[in-house]
Amino acid sequence: MNTGNLSRRSALGIVAVALIAPAVSDAAQSTIIRVHKDPSCGCCSGWVRHLESAGFSVAVQEERNLQGIRKHLSVPTDLAACHTAEAGGYVIEGHVPAAAIQRLLKERPVATGVAVPGMPVGSPGMEGGTPERYAVVLFGPGGRRAYMEFEGVRPVG
Repeated sequence: MNTGNLSRRSALGIVAVALIAPAVSDAAQSTIIRVHKDPSCGCCSGWVRHLESAGFSVAVQEERNLQGIRKHLSVPTDLAACHTAEAGGYVIEGHVPAAAIQRLLKERPVATGVAVPGMPVGSPGMEGGTPERYAVVLFGPGGRRAYMEFEGVRPVG
């Protein structure tokens, strides 16, 4: 019985797990996401759990006047969803997957933020049913463009 040293098989198993385990990005580890949400919204709470499971620290602020928050943060009305967040100097509107936030914080494009307008089925916090394909929109003073596309929480394209 080998109690003090790792066998070759055990060591290879540890290395394999380390290589295939999802890595938490530096951006996720060092960024606090401040989420403004209605106190009674369940899908917002699901999105918060999604962010936490991706390694983000989340601070939730219960708000009754989300329109005022969105106006203050320059979220275009047609991109509004059910919750608004702030992270790393950016606005995150709606059910934006953690992968898009990690990319945003890593690349740091010139923009106000990202948004997933509406509430697409299968997006983080909106699980259940057949996942829809949807775009994460990068927006700011320079206009807007599709930043990433997802089907559910899986990046596509």
